[in-house]
Amino acid sequence: MGDWGAYSGLFLSAFVAATLLPAASEALLVGLVLSEQQPVATLLLVATVGNVLGSAVNWALGRWIERFRTRPWFPVKPQALERAQAWYQRYGKWSLLLSWAPVIGDPLTVVAGVMREPFPVFLLLVTIAKFGRYGVLTLLTLGLS
Repeated sequence: MGDWGAYSGLFLSAFVAATLLPAASEALLVGLVLSEQQPVATLLLVATVGNVLGSAVNWALGRWIERFRTRPWFPVKPQALERAQAWYQRYGKWSLLLSWAPVIGDPLTVVAGVMREPFPVFLLLVTIAKFGRYGVLTLLTLGLS
């Protein structure tokens, strides 16, 4: 796989993994790091940017979809949305540092949009979280190889 294919595949994998669609990008990142075909810093940057942009889509979705919460087709039950909003109000923007975590991370970025978290704050905290996860994974991979 050429550099363009590696980078675009990693970006797409990281992007989709950050949305509510089921996907994982960690295995591809580890494989590319172990292949030693591309600079590790570039791989880390591409994965982080893709994952942060996927989370930004979630934030935008939260901002947009919340206005439809009273419609019968709305995908989230009112009680679940209220619980998520209460949790976010309790822990606030700092909970976005958990946006890297499986299961809770992606919905958390949607709730941040629903709760109207300012985008610059959202972007900073999510970038720290996503870079941290990929950075630790990369360091562990390099330490094991």
